Amino acid sequence: MKFTKTSGTLSLVALAVMASPLAMADDAVGWYAGANIGQSRASIDDARISSGLLQNGFSSATISDDDRDTGYKIFGGYQFNKNFALEGGYFDLGQFGFAATTVPAGTLNGSIRLKGLNLDAVGILPMTERFSAFGRIGVNYAEASDSFSGTGAVRVSNPNPSQRETNLKVGLGVQYAFTPALALRAEVERYRIDDAVGNKGDIDQISIGLVYRFGAKAPAPVPRAAAPEPVMLAPAPVVVAVVPPPPPPPVLPMKVTLSADSLFDFNQASMKPAGQQELDKLATDLNGVSYDVITVTGHTDRIGSHDYNMKLSTRRAETVRAYLVNTAGIPAGKITTEGVDGAHPVTLPGDCVGKKVTRQLIACLQPDRRVEIEVVGTK
Repeated sequence: MKFTKTSGTLSLVALAVMASPLAMADDAVGWYAGANIGQSRASIDDARISSGLLQNGFSSATISDDDRDTGYKIFGGYQFNKNFALEGGYFDLGQFGFAATTVPAGTLNGSIRLKGLNLDAVGILPMTERFSAFGRIGVNYAEASDSFSGTGAVRVSNPNPSQRETNLKVGLGVQYAFTPALALRAEVERYRIDDAVGNKGDIDQISIGLVYRFGAKAPAPVPRAAAPEPVMLAPAPVVVAVVPPPPPPPVLPMKVTLSADSLFDFNQASMKPAGQQELDKLATDLNGVSYDVITVTGHTDRIGSHDYNMKLSTRRAETVRAYLVNTAGIPAGKITTEGVDGAHPVTLPGDCVGKKVTRQLIACLQPDRRVEIEVVGTK
């Protein structure tokens, strides 16, 4: 298309476009049809239009664009399996245009309308039973119908150029199936087009629509089992639950022996979590019991020196006392402690032989390593 001033000719730079991606959905095998409607977006090359006007003697130009319109498409297709379909249809992307005001005084108005046919291969990715995403790639056969007019100093030599061309088309979308036959689709597509005045550009369309699947069958209802014949039952006997009385408090005096290996690591006096649980149980048993004194005695085995074992057994007894006082709430004045260096073993003299410290000897003497807690008092 060309427009002229008194002494020149100017090639009109028409319309260019840009796009954005989105997503689509899955269907069962078979034929389907549907329709989408949404917004079409074009990018008009104002800089190129202004440059062309300046080259033809216009000192300046102010341009306003109309780069949005409503577009729609009607389509049908066949899905071969859960991941692939072929789809074709008719589209109308709408109309876009611009208005340029020039110096010397004049105006140039241009518009383009785009519609045509498309054929796409559609790849489908099911996400859930009802929801899926898809992508498409194909070709569009678009007709570009342009219209140009000028006033004042601007003259248009070819006011209505048009062109039909085949170009690439791509898109992404998502789809949600309300029922086996009806689904909602949302997608973004990009159409490559020729604008009938020597330029190529892209038109993006963002749309939503409905898809109807022919021959879709609702899931077969689960057959209900026949209701059984009523059976007359004799009334159930009344059962009276007998709640056992709570256990009586412990009889005093009471002596509890705890394994040192369950309370402490070997050769250590810091209490383990398992030992804390055993002492918590003892404190619960003493709840509500009146006692005069609690004696905590730490025992070691015969391995090691007398001084070392006395210190270790005493420290262990004091650790148990501190836990009962600080955590279990036992009065500090009612607990005494002492340490024993292995002088009162539980094992018999012939049970654990040998003087060399080995793993076998340590395991054999395990019953001797203990903490005894004796509670004396009256209920």
